[in-house]
Amino acid sequence: MRVSRFLLSTVKETPSDAEVVSHQLMLRAGMIRKLAAGLYTWLPLGLRVLRKVEAIVREEMDRAGALEVLMPAVQPAELWQESGRWEQYGPELLRLKDRHDREFCFGPTHEEVITDLIRREIRSYKQLPSNFYQIQTKFRDETRPRFGVMRAREFIMKDAYSFHLDQASLQETYDLMHQTYTRIFTRLGLEFRPVEADTGSIGGRYSHEFHVLADSGEDAIAFCDSCNYAANLEMATSRLPAPVHEAPREKEKVSTPGIRTVDEQAQMLGISFDRIVKSVVVIADDKPAVFCIGGGDELNTIKAARALGATNLRMAEAAEVFAATGAPVGFVGPLGLPSGLTVMVDQQAAQACNFSSGANELDYHWINLNWGMDAPLPTAMDGSSAGNAGAVFRPPVADLRTVRAGEQCPRCEGRLAIRRGIEVGHIFQLGDKYSKALNATCLDEQGRSIVMTMGCYGIGVSRIVASAIEQNNDDKGIIWPDAIAPFQVALLPMNMHKSQRIRDAADVLYSELQAAGIEVLYDDRKERAGVMFTDMELIGIPHRLVLGESKLDEGMIEYKGRRDAESQDIPLIQAVEFIKARSG
Repeated sequence: MRVSRFLLSTVKETPSDAEVVSHQLMLRAGMIRKLAAGLYTWLPLGLRVLRKVEAIVREEMDRAGALEVLMPAVQPAELWQESGRWEQYGPELLRLKDRHDREFCFGPTHEEVITDLIRREIRSYKQLPSNFYQIQTKFRDETRPRFGVMRAREFIMKDAYSFHLDQASLQETYDLMHQTYTRIFTRLGLEFRPVEADTGSIGGRYSHEFHVLADSGEDAIAFCDSCNYAANLEMATSRLPAPVHEAPREKEKVSTPGIRTVDEQAQMLGISFDRIVKSVVVIADDKPAVFCIGGGDELNTIKAARALGATNLRMAEAAEVFAATGAPVGFVGPLGLPSGLTVMVDQQAAQACNFSSGANELDYHWINLNWGMDAPLPTAMDGSSAGNAGAVFRPPVADLRTVRAGEQCPRCEGRLAIRRGIEVGHIFQLGDKYSKALNATCLDEQGRSIVMTMGCYGIGVSRIVASAIEQNNDDKGIIWPDAIAPFQVALLPMNMHKSQRIRDAADVLYSELQAAGIEVLYDDRKERAGVMFTDMELIGIPHRLVLGESKLDEGMIEYKGRRDAESQDIPLIQAVEFIKARSG
């Protein structure tokens, strides 16, 4: 492609409203242009990258035996009402009406549509398992679209849905999709991690996210430095420390005027955080609940909601805390809470002994509390008691805290590290959530009608483009992995408008590179060398060939890889083979 015939719309200045590197560089490189909040036009340069990502995703999905379909972006409300998500999904669902006043939505995802299709098309177990995918535009009405295409309202997504006779079959396809995603992100040239994750609004009982590691990532992920354990921070757990064995002391109520925080409590009482159990009050599905966790720990609200089976969970306001417990904020504790109030204890806090906690009374705390003697005895996850025999009411134990870096891996002797990640893929075991709601059944080998089991598998295609930039850039611009670069090589003839021999040599080399199947951006503009170099470094083309008078006299051409510190001279006659070898 000659630059004179290409829309190369580079910008020198960094746009003021671009918050992250990928957004800045996609605008500066002329890959996208903003139409409205969260809506972007893809220019030719950006679209070339997007199509390359799509091609790799499509090749690997086809290789895995998935069948490509294309479903409508606009979906009837009836399907969403049938699944129960029309009201559940919330304001992110863009609702609209046609001229006949019938309700529709612009699809953020397609579970309902594919399930409706399959319940009409599949009748027998002989047609299972089956896996269908599409690459299509989605729309989610984000409250605050930001970071360019990273969190846009309209985006390109690959979504796939599999249907099975039983859980064993689903597991096989789920494992295959895990392998397929691993191949996709490896081919894309990205540093990534698959992590255990919460299923969120999509539902189901088991899922993995695929994260591109980048400091700008919105998600935190924990992973082991010794084994393959990795999980989103919403799901991550660590090995329980060995319980402390010491003789219980006599509990004592102490005056703690004005002390409301754990830091103040530890300082006044002269104790460490591991001697404190704090009680966090939340409102879960409009009902209060109390979670007891270690003094130095943070309540993981996703884990807490899951433990309660709650759809919505938030921290209680001061008035709500008092109404639920009879105690002001900062003085709530497990001893003497009102009967009937939901109470849960974190699995680490359940091992505490001789600990301090709020006394459910203004300006007072307990010290030397012990589970089963003073406070209700927690019930371990396996139903056994976590301590000595004691009170009749036994709050259940669950993993409720957020892990910290350096804690021991739950699977081996390694230690957990925490990094930021950008979610670019998510695979789910849906079970029968949608197939049961929409009555998607087929006949088994005995002729019985059974509800099909489902999986779903998503990849944010447009988000991958931004994620690749977040992971591959420098102060000059983008550094594309070869597999998704808009062009493989930039051909830069110096002053060819003044030299016919340079023009002729560049034209010949351009034709030879194209004949070899190499994608070339031929800069035939009447521009200074500095402008050419700056533009090509900004747009991130992996390989650069510079043709000049003095080098041409020697039968040489200058080569520089985008990641190289220095350029090198290579024989002009070998340039095509050299680029073929370098670009894979």
